[in-house]
Amino acid sequence: MTRFLFHTQLTMSFMLLLPLFFIILTILYKYIWIPLRIQLHFRQQGVRGPGYRPIFGNSAGTRRKMITEAESSRPVSFNHEGVVQRVMPHYYNWSKVYGDTFLYWFGSKARLAVSDPDMIKEVLVSKSRSFGKIRFNPVSKALFGEGLVGLEGEKWVVHRRITGQAFNMERVKEWVPEIVDSIQNMMSKWDANIEAGNKSEFEFDVHKELHQLSADIISRTAFGSNFSEGKRIFELQEQQAVLVLQALRNVYIPGSRFIPTKRNKTMWKLEKETRELVTKLIEKNKNTKQNSNTLLATLISPSKKDDILDLKEIVDECKTFYFAGKETTANLLTWAFLLLGLHQEWQNKAREEVDRVCGQNVFPRADTLADLKIVTMILDETLRLYPPAVMMMRQASENVKLAGRLDVPVGTQLFLAMTAVHHDVRIWGEDANVFNPLRFLEPRNHLGAFFPFGLGPRVCVGQNLAMVEAKIVLAMIVKCYSFVVSPSYVHAPMQSLTLQPQYGAQMIFSRR
Repeated sequence: MTRFLFHTQLTMSFMLLLPLFFIILTILYKYIWIPLRIQLHFRQQGVRGPGYRPIFGNSAGTRRKMITEAESSRPVSFNHEGVVQRVMPHYYNWSKVYGDTFLYWFGSKARLAVSDPDMIKEVLVSKSRSFGKIRFNPVSKALFGEGLVGLEGEKWVVHRRITGQAFNMERVKEWVPEIVDSIQNMMSKWDANIEAGNKSEFEFDVHKELHQLSADIISRTAFGSNFSEGKRIFELQEQQAVLVLQALRNVYIPGSRFIPTKRNKTMWKLEKETRELVTKLIEKNKNTKQNSNTLLATLISPSKKDDILDLKEIVDECKTFYFAGKETTANLLTWAFLLLGLHQEWQNKAREEVDRVCGQNVFPRADTLADLKIVTMILDETLRLYPPAVMMMRQASENVKLAGRLDVPVGTQLFLAMTAVHHDVRIWGEDANVFNPLRFLEPRNHLGAFFPFGLGPRVCVGQNLAMVEAKIVLAMIVKCYSFVVSPSYVHAPMQSLTLQPQYGAQMIFSRR
């Protein structure tokens, strides 16, 4: 009897310990064996990097520390040599030690840093089917939802087809009067401030002004409303962006977003109010025949019957374009004005071209935008030195070979170091860190050397609107005002969700 009870207890103990043993084996396999095997795989191909350390003691924390130190470091002088070091310090530091292509770790995920234009072209264009988007950290869905930015497969195809119709160049040209009207309203406020102060010049943070302008333009063109109607949505998204950025810099612990922490409660509250406001905007526009050429109208009533989106999908796309439509163009224009304020000779060249092309008109027309060659070169050079997105991420969806020599296992994440490529003296010459729009006078030699809006099938769908808007804003303001960088401006490029000036962009404007 005693022996029977002993065997029974032993069997029960074994049965209880078996699941625990299985869990331990799974953890060892996932967090020790696979990463070390991947690390060895790349080392055998000559690709090195900071060594893997299990779970939280890996390079994710080191990377986060580098970013924090860069953002708290002393601002750089107003040249463009320190941009890469400030906005992607982990790439800058590790590439000095391990070379341009190296392996680092985010949690247990292998990330391959790449700055070779040939490889980038393969990833984004010729072998794009072998690389997908990295799944959103669940926390970031509060900002973008399940919109175009994070979709894959057939869903992405449908959403891309619908939004592509809304942002084709012919449709964007129809929005030119709305864009002009927004700019004129802003300039009228500037002139009123000049008259009220009885001064010939005035100083302000152009970064804030351009964010409000871009918010008004995306509200009018994409959603048929205006900045005042969408103001609360933008405020909510700016608060969400801060919390999402914090989340993206940390390894996500599965299920942690459901824990009622202070940050999570704030995220839930912001998400709920944002979704309610966007839903009201959709309902308001659903039964009206007005604004039939907007993005929202296209989302509600797509041209193909098979492309019908449900309410949640429409809300998610609206959230994506409310944020991305404002951020990208506002930051591009901020850096463009700072660069022209610093380089007066190019400001004068742009002004002369606008005067010549527009004549007596205060603003360019849709049919004259293509004639603004110098303005276009200035914007391209701005995008090279200060791209709104400092990098791009992809993930191998299958085993693939890059550059005919590098075997990349399925699941490997790729960090495409856009800002480093844009500043590489081996690609752009010894003056790579100099503002020189003339380098865009001739077509680029290599597709993978310049990709501020991405490349290939997933190139930014809003690129047409961003460039048309930027051209018109720059042309109208440079025609009516001269401007310089304020002595109070502190040059500190910072990687938030987009590349922006950490302390604003103080400039001094005067009416011509």
